[in-house]
Amino acid sequence: MASHRSSMGDPTRTLELLWRDSLPVKAQRGPKQALTVTAVVAAAVALADAEGLDAVTMRALAGKLGIAPMALYTYVPGRAELIDVMLDTLYAGMARRKPKGRDWRSRLEAVAHDNRALFHEHPWLAEVSTTRPPLGPGQLAKYEYELQALEGEGLDDVEQDAALMFVLGFVESSARAAADQRAARLESQMSDGAWWEANAPLLTRMFDPERYPIASRVGSAAGAAHGAAYNPDHAYAFGLERILDGLSVLMERPRTPRAPARKTARKRGG
Repeated sequence: MASHRSSMGDPTRTLELLWRDSLPVKAQRGPKQALTVTAVVAAAVALADAEGLDAVTMRALAGKLGIAPMALYTYVPGRAELIDVMLDTLYAGMARRKPKGRDWRSRLEAVAHDNRALFHEHPWLAEVSTTRPPLGPGQLAKYEYELQALEGEGLDDVEQDAALMFVLGFVESSARAAADQRAARLESQMSDGAWWEANAPLLTRMFDPERYPIASRVGSAAGAAHGAAYNPDHAYAFGLERILDGLSVLMERPRTPRAPARKTARKRGG
């Protein structure tokens, strides 16, 4: 479960920050500020990448920037608004690969890979729930670009949005599972292989293959194939193929042609 949520700050202040480059420049009183909102956000992203999102506090960020904590509030009103701008900044700058083909499946696969790469580069993104997304220029540009993968394929607008969210939800779930695996490795200071090796003697004594024959057979085969109980790369590749297979039923369904509009006959002498 995500431990943070986007769009939890003051809506007006957040939107002003997100769309700051599109708003009229306000006359500034007093000395010129030493930093910019863009520089503050870049420092926050770097801190989150290095130490995790929980490490991004206003005090810690101010220390990284070499300013007093209260001075930081002249750039961003609070941590909630800062997180929204961090997200939108990454959305605006994320890489967009060229699809392998021109078909919808290749285009949607590229969208999935781009999002997975973003989660891989910034693992803390998996900790943020975006059910209420930051409605900034980066978010909207990302949404516009991704919808193009489904445009012109016969879906209505609601289906188009749902299909995209279906794919992105899978990518986010996969990224969260991969992040959980990394966290387990860091907390235990053991690789998956070392963990299983350490617990193998107890498992051998307690586990009865005759009582659990299918689990024994399948678990052994999967463990041998992956070197662990769970392989995030394999799970992602397998799952994405099944997601696209499922969408193909919707994408390739027969379309019922629309009946021509019925014309109302005019009465003579009317």
